[in-house]
Amino acid sequence: MDQNIVKAMADLEEEKLFSLVNDAISANTPTVEIIAALQEGLAIVGNLFSEGEYFISELLLAAEVFQKCQDLFGEEKAIEPIYGTFVLGTVEGDVHNIGKNIVHAVFESNGFSMLDLGVDVPPAKFIEAIKESDAKVIGLSCLLTTAFEAMKKTVDAIRESGLADGRLIIIGGGPVDESVLAYSGADAYAKDAQQGFFIARDFVTE
Repeated sequence: MDQNIVKAMADLEEEKLFSLVNDAISANTPTVEIIAALQEGLAIVGNLFSEGEYFISELLLAAEVFQKCQDLFGEEKAIEPIYGTFVLGTVEGDVHNIGKNIVHAVFESNGFSMLDLGVDVPPAKFIEAIKESDAKVIGLSCLLTTAFEAMKKTVDAIRESGLADGRLIIIGGGPVDESVLAYSGADAYAKDAQQGFFIARDFVTE
């Protein structure tokens, strides 16, 4: 593995990283090896974020830089999703998308295929998406305390439909905490996108 790529990714040195990736492509380095180095660097970014050394801005920049590196491969697909599909949406009655979009970027850049339903998503739409994608992880986001009831209704609807078995329902958002987790009946609560990714990754790789 190219540790120079790992370090440049972890340090968010964009121009240096793009140069290193282009050099590796020119040298016919297998795409999967380049991606592995990029993902190792992303993992370091995630750890630094968890430790408080990086912030949301760095986390988003890392996801953006990773995507730009993938674009350097041209028509060749850089990587297939390695963790399956993640269904994501802001629950009914809430139209906030900033937190959801951060989750989308972090999960996608770390190996999930994203099925983003947008905002103000009714329970039926989540159920339809789960059936169509057979996703093993579902993420519900909200920023309004008034949307807690919609979050609970969505979790209840997923369970009543029989689709909760073998799946993980994660909730998150500014006002969401352990008490909301207990109220909603979801499986897990994530305080931020990176923690959510770790929870989801561990679930699908058990």
